[in-house]
Amino acid sequence: MKITVLTLFPEIFANFLQTSIIKRAQNAGVVTIEVIDFREYATNKHKQVDDSAYGGGPGMVISVEPIHRALLSIDGFESANKVLLSPQGETFDQATAIKMASYEHLILIAGHYEGFDERVYAFVDSELSIGDYVLTGGELPAMVVIDAVTRLIPGALGKVESFEQDSFYNGLLDFPQYTRPYEYLGMKVPDVLLSGNHQEIEKWRQEEARKRTKNKRPDLLKKRQQND
Repeated sequence: MKITVLTLFPEIFANFLQTSIIKRAQNAGVVTIEVIDFREYATNKHKQVDDSAYGGGPGMVISVEPIHRALLSIDGFESANKVLLSPQGETFDQATAIKMASYEHLILIAGHYEGFDERVYAFVDSELSIGDYVLTGGELPAMVVIDAVTRLIPGALGKVESFEQDSFYNGLLDFPQYTRPYEYLGMKVPDVLLSGNHQEIEKWRQEEARKRTKNKRPDLLKKRQQND
C-alpha cells in the first residue's frame, strides 16, 4: 500500500514515521509513506498558499491551485483514494480504517488556517473527520489515520490476531488483560486465565468484552445488535 500526505508542515511527520509499527511496516515493505509539502506547488513569488476570503471574514483560506498542482505531481493520483481531512467530514472509525486498509493508494490532504477553497472538493473523493472538534491543522488527523490503517495491512503486525482482538474491530471493546504479578495489593488475576482451558478462556473474554462494552459504550452494543 502507498500513503501520500499533502501538508504545509512535513517536518511534523519526521519522528512519527520512524517509530514503532509505522517504521516496521515501512521497513518490511508493506507500506510506502511519502510526505509532500504542497507549498512547493505555489506559483507566486513568496510561495503563498492561502489568501483572504472573498466576501470578507476573519482568517485565511487555502487556495485550490497548489493543492491541485501537488495532486497532479503524484504518480497515479487519478486512481488513488483522495481524502480531505476536515471537521466537516464523515467521522473516522474502525470500519473506515478497515476499508481504507484495502486501498492500493491513499492520499491524505491536511489543511490549515480557515479551511479550503470550495473548489478543492472537485479533486477529492471524500472528506474525513477524527471527531467533533476543531484542530489547528490536519496533520494530527493524518497521523491518526495512518496509524489506524497501517496496523491493519497484512504483514504490518506479527499476527493477524493482534488487530482482530482490538477494541472496535468486532464492534466490542477489548476484554480485560492481565500479566504478572498474579496478585497485587489484594487484586488477583481471574483464575480462569490460569486454567489452561482455552475454550473457557475465550468464553470468559467474550463475556467480559460484552460486559465492558455495555457499561462503557452501550451505543456500540446497540449498533452491533442492529447489524446482527
